[in-house]
Order: sequence, then C-alpha cells, then structure tokens
Amino acid sequence: METIDDFLLLVETELGLRVTSREAARSFDELTGWDSMNLLALIAAVERNTGRSVSLARVLEAANLEEVYLLTVRGAEAIG
Repeated sequence: METIDDFLLLVETELGLRVTSREAARSFDELTGWDSMNLLALIAAVERNTGRSVSLARVLEAANLEEVYLLTVRGAEAIG
C-alpha cells in the first residue's frame, strides 16, 4: 500500500465505504456511513496490510481519512 488510492481501496474493502481521494480530506462526520468503530477496524486492517504498528493516540487526533493515511501509511513525519 503506497498511495492514497491504495489506502482508499482498503477502506472500501474492509469497511464497505467508497471514498474518493477528494472526499478523503472531508471530516469524518461528513462521510456517509462513517462511525467511530470504523476507525478501529481501519487501524487493524492497516496493521495487517503493512505489518507495522499504528499509534492509536495519534490516529485519534486525525480529522479525516487523508490524515489517517498520512499517519499510518506515509508515517507520522508526513504530517508536520
């Protein structure tokens, strides 16, 4: 998983939510079908797919899926 599109495919596959790269920058409450349990399931899926641990505390600070992608796939240094 390298790109935001790869990440969003994981979101669709694991959560059943189709989100475009444009929508990824919207806040979670603007995403149709999103709920807080989705974030936990997504973290688990990212860990399975990348083989890396994800900091739950950092991800809970994310405002949208784009930030989750940057924190979990690109690495925490990707968000200034």
